[in-house]
Amino acid sequence: MANQAGASSSTPLEPVFEDDENDMYGAGSGWVEARTSCDHLASLSSDLAHIPTPDTPCNRCQHPSENWLCLSCKDVLCSRFVNKHMLQHFHQTSHCLALSYSDLSVWCFVCDSYLDARVIMQLKPVSETAYILKFGEAPPCRSVECSKGNQADGGASSDS
Repeated sequence: MANQAGASSSTPLEPVFEDDENDMYGAGSGWVEARTSCDHLASLSSDLAHIPTPDTPCNRCQHPSENWLCLSCKDVLCSRFVNKHMLQHFHQTSHCLALSYSDLSVWCFVCDSYLDARVIMQLKPVSETAYILKFGEAPPCRSVECSKGNQADGGASSDS
């Protein structure tokens, strides 16, 4: 009787395991794995250190938010959730790389994928510049980058 006191049925509770590996790693919840390489980086503008500010409205409709920066020509255009001007721009020009001013993610229209701007060296400068323009400070470094930076700078040794 004591074994049945807390049970609502006679079937014992067993852990549920997902068969789908994607669900286990977050894809089922909307988590996306950004690519760490892209064959379309040659289309990047040669001057991505000087970009429009994140509050720049869409060049076509003047919408104030959900805008993307074309990383080839530096036009600022609205997302597919507004008036689709960045998507139209890609179809008209084949400029396939864009940075979202909403979340600072980078998208490749040809790869149909997000790109990891913290890993892809050609994207780091524009990603960091956009972060500084949006938040007024340098982006935080990841723990691996910080430890590498400290070692390169001749960080303090525990033997001193």
